[in-house]
Amino acid sequence: MATFKELTDFFQRVGANDVKHTNKGYLAHAIGVYNDLKEWGWDQELANVGLFHSIYGTQLFQGFMLPLERRAEVRVLIGERAEFLSWLNCAIDRPYFDQQVLRPSGPYQILDRFSGKLVDVSDNDFNALCFLHLCDWLEQVARAKSWDYRRTAYAKLADRVGGIGKKRYAEVFADAPAQTWFHEYEFPPADPS
Repeated sequence: MATFKELTDFFQRVGANDVKHTNKGYLAHAIGVYNDLKEWGWDQELANVGLFHSIYGTQLFQGFMLPLERRAEVRVLIGERAEFLSWLNCAIDRPYFDQQVLRPSGPYQILDRFSGKLVDVSDNDFNALCFLHLCDWLEQVARAKSWDYRRTAYAKLADRVGGIGKKRYAEVFADAPAQTWFHEYEFPPADPS
């Protein structure tokens, strides 16, 4: 597994370090998610998911997208499971994922937005994906000022995650304005990058 410096150097080599993301750089956001996951108790290998959580682009973040053909390269850097979780976070169709979050137990699937196919996900990986997805949004929502984007879905995700995730959700949303729009799957009016 690569060192933290080798991982951040990778972002520079592929041109992702200077990409704008929620009023700061993409790498700075990724480091924020990495640090938050470590604070939430994730071990080093899984915390590396925080750095690479949106490396292939997501349904919302399209500012940088490493081609999927380079997944093997990322696997070498951060490990097989960490890369898989990063890919899952990038691949999820969010409305479909939100419905899966409501299920108390598996089997779970995600709708892969790249291929349009359903992908089976173990309970363990699905639960990790829930933590990751919530952590990612909580790190950026105040800067993005996109408080209403999937607000109900994120509240349900915080309830599911519980513990530190629910506590952190309450802290971050304590000063949020009242919900002003109700179309859960519309993207926010302003570009959050």
